Amino acid sequence: MPATERPGRGTLVGPWRLTLCAVRVFFSSSASGTDVSAAAAFRVIVHPDVKGSQMPRSVLSAIFLKQALKWGDGRPVVPVDQSVQSAVRRQFSSDVLKQGIVQVQVYWQRKIAAGQVPPPVKTSDEEVVAFVASTPGAIGYVSPSTTLPDTVREVTVVD
Repeated sequence: MPATERPGRGTLVGPWRLTLCAVRVFFSSSASGTDVSAAAAFRVIVHPDVKGSQMPRSVLSAIFLKQALKWGDGRPVVPVDQSVQSAVRRQFSSDVLKQGIVQVQVYWQRKIAAGQVPPPVKTSDEEVVAFVASTPGAIGYVSPSTTLPDTVREVTVVD
């Protein structure tokens, strides 16, 4: 879906409007894009209070690079990352952020120098699930084989 530039008002991507301080989230229940997570090596999970069932990859990238800071209802977005040692983090960085681990680390070194804090890092899928379940507005990713409790919801990543 092509992006439309709107001077001073962010970028409109399908039903998504991105700005540096907010992401307006209108998840859709219907299949309105190509599912890129079906064969992926990760599952994206959110706190149950986060609305919707699908998320464009571009929005997911903006969230994890902390370029989108709020959900559509105004609540803070709280991304949580996996360890740089994990295979799921490598796959997520490649598929979603379109960067390798080293490039993402360099990005965060620059942001840290400018006073921005990267997402917290957890060392296992279980820790990510626990963080997302207990943190309103949280979003994370886990290995596809991870058993998900009722305290989190999976969202489908679409192009």
